[in-house]
Amino acid sequence: MISAQIQTASYLFASILFILSLGGLSSQTSAKRGVLYGIVGMAIAILSTVLGEGVEGQIYIVTAIAIASVIGILVARKVEMTNMPQLVAILHSFVGLAAVLVGFGSYLDPATHNIQGAEHTIHLVEVFIGVFIGAITFTGSIVAWGKLEGTIRSKPLLYPGRHLVNILLLIVCIVLCVMFTQMHGIDGMLYLYIMTAIACFIGVMLVMAIGGADMPVVVSMLNSYSGWAAAAAGFMLGNDLLIVTGALVGSSGAILSIIMCEAMNRSFFSVIFGGFGNAPAGAAREVTGEAVAILHDGVGQLLKDANSVVIVPGYGMAVAKAQYPVYEMVEKLKKDGKEVRFGIHPVAGRLPGHMNVLLAEANVPYDIVMEMDEINDDLSDTDVVLVIGANDIVNPSALDDPNSPIAGMPVLEVWNAKNVIVMKRSMATGYAGVQNPLFFKDNTQMLYGDAKDSVAKINAVL
Repeated sequence: MISAQIQTASYLFASILFILSLGGLSSQTSAKRGVLYGIVGMAIAILSTVLGEGVEGQIYIVTAIAIASVIGILVARKVEMTNMPQLVAILHSFVGLAAVLVGFGSYLDPATHNIQGAEHTIHLVEVFIGVFIGAITFTGSIVAWGKLEGTIRSKPLLYPGRHLVNILLLIVCIVLCVMFTQMHGIDGMLYLYIMTAIACFIGVMLVMAIGGADMPVVVSMLNSYSGWAAAAAGFMLGNDLLIVTGALVGSSGAILSIIMCEAMNRSFFSVIFGGFGNAPAGAAREVTGEAVAILHDGVGQLLKDANSVVIVPGYGMAVAKAQYPVYEMVEKLKKDGKEVRFGIHPVAGRLPGHMNVLLAEANVPYDIVMEMDEINDDLSDTDVVLVIGANDIVNPSALDDPNSPIAGMPVLEVWNAKNVIVMKRSMATGYAGVQNPLFFKDNTQMLYGDAKDSVAKINAVL
C-alpha cells in the first residue's frame, strides 16, 4: 500500500506525462516519444490507484487487468491499419459503457447516501450527467463502428422531425434529473434506467443522421465524448487523475473536431447534432460522360515524360497496402531528377492522419508529404497527378454542385493538373455515396485494378 500523499504525487506526475504525450503527438518526429510518455503515465496511474489506501481485492483487479490486456493485445495485433478507425470507434463505446456502469455503481454505493445536503445533490447530478454522456457515447460509437465497417449504410438517416424529437427527449432527461435528485436511498434507480435508455436512443439517432463523408469528424467527436464521460466518472469516484485525464481527452478531441470541420467547411454544431440545418436544398447534379481507361505502360510513359508528379493517396491505397511499392516508385522518379510530392487531404482515409501514418510506415520522407492547403496552388503546374484509391477528397462536385452531399468541402483540385491518373478497382462511388465527375474529365484516365499490383507493374515499366 502507498500513502495518500505518494498517490497524489503519482497522479500529478502521471498528469504531466499525459500533457507531454499530447504535446509529442503534434509532429511526426516526436510522436513516438509522445506515445511512450502516455504509456509510462498510464502505468503509473494504474499502479498508484491499485496500491492506494482503502483499495481491497488487488488480486482480482490485477487479474482482470491481465486478462483484459491479453485480449487487447490479441485483438490489436489482428487489426489491420485500414481497420484502425473501427477499432478506435468501438473502444470509445467501451469508455461510454464504463462510465454508465461506474454511475450505476456509485449510486448503489451505500456511502453515496451517507452524504447529506447540497453535496449529496451535486453528487447525484454528477452521476446522472456521467451516465447520460456515457450512454450517448456507447451507442453512438457502436453506430459509428457499423458505418465504418460497412454493416450500416453510410448515407444519413434523415427522418422528419428528428431534431424536435431529440430536443423533447433532452427535456425529458432534464425532468428525470430533477426527480432523480429528490429520491431517497436507491429509489431513483428507475429514473436512472429510463434516462439511460433515452440517452442510448439519442446516441443512435445522432450518429445515424450523419453521412459517411463526415464520419471522421464523428469519430473525433466521440473521442471527445469519451473523455468527458471519463471526467464525469472521475467526479463520481472523487479521482483527480481521472478528471484531469478525461478533461485532456475531451478538450483535445473537441479541438480536433473543430479543426476538421473547418478543413471540411462543415458546421461543428451541424455535425455533432446530427446534420442540423445542413441538408442540400435540391437534387444533386447528374454526372454524365465516358471514362477513358489507360494501361500500365501508358502510365509509366507519362511518368517518364513528366517533370513534376503529385501522388494523392486514399483509403484504397490503405486497403491494398500499396504504400510500399508507391515509395519504390517515388525513389525511382526522384532518382531520375523528377519532383515528387504527396498531397494529403485532412480526412483522407477514415481518421485524421491515417495516410500520414501509412506513408511513415513505408519510410516516405516527411518533407515531401504536403497538406492540401500547401499543394493545391501547385497542382496547375503539375504534369501528372496519381490518385491512388481516393474518391470523395478529389471530387469537383464539392466546389461546383451546391446540392451535392459533400458541397462546400474543400478538396484537392487535382483536375487542374495536365494529366490525372485515377487508380481504382472499379467505377464505384466513394464513402459519401456520390459519383465523381473527375473520372469523366478530358485530362483524366482510369487505371483499373488492385493498387498494389498496379503500382508494381508501373515500377516494372519505369
